[in-house]
Amino acid sequence: MCARQVRKSGRPTMAEKADIHELYEQSVQNVENEIEFLTTTFRELTGREGYLFREDFCGTASAACEWVRQGPEYQAIGVDINPEVLDWGRQNRVGRLPPGDQARVSLIEANVLDVETPRVDLMAAFNFSYWIFAERAVMLQYLKRAYSALKDDGVLFMDLFGGPDSFDVTKEKTKHDGFTYIWEQAEFHPVTNFMRCHIHFKFPDGSKIKKAFSYEWRLYTAPEMRDLLLEAGFRNVTVYWEGEDEDGEGNGEFTPSETGTADLAWIAYIVAEK
Repeated sequence: MCARQVRKSGRPTMAEKADIHELYEQSVQNVENEIEFLTTTFRELTGREGYLFREDFCGTASAACEWVRQGPEYQAIGVDINPEVLDWGRQNRVGRLPPGDQARVSLIEANVLDVETPRVDLMAAFNFSYWIFAERAVMLQYLKRAYSALKDDGVLFMDLFGGPDSFDVTKEKTKHDGFTYIWEQAEFHPVTNFMRCHIHFKFPDGSKIKKAFSYEWRLYTAPEMRDLLLEAGFRNVTVYWEGEDEDGEGNGEFTPSETGTADLAWIAYIVAEK
């Protein structure tokens, strides 16, 4: 449960005044880069433009909103099972779009395992949310549903992380403007790859938001996901690996790779063509 610290003086702390969804997006999302990757990669793989996009586990629907900003022919569908975060997205993301753009975003409160939508050009399941399907059979069920929801040349985009550090119990702190983001891998079970993770936020006045977000996932490896996607019917599955800058840090540029790099921690895209 999310817990915010309160000052003894009774005055609101920075933690109390903060919006966890805004903090989350500032910490872990870059929807502009994500949409650019989706648009460019889809065009390279299919030879055409994709206009109808579905964002599964959409949360605040920031990616869906960024998608329709590309032009009046672009439409987006966001699917999430959490009504609270969808309401936040409607008010704070969709509601801030120009009226014409708002009309081209459809948010659906539903389980991605049984939702029915028009067939789309491309789909995305980002921020590792699909790892909630800990049973292999359920993951395969989801991937088959995704396959069916795509047009004949549709493309599914997912992200994943890995490396030795991902199999450990650890904390990582990242400073941002006005707050510190803390990623905690609180529990890991090597037999099942079950992991329990939390996101915390700390502020310059000493206040904190503990467990702003918590996740219970199965950490799927890249080979597992490739095999599952092929089993679900996709004809080609490619991992897009992030390049490095001169300091050896990720540069935000993702290209196809059959090997990857033996880093302690990495993030990649996995792209499945129908």
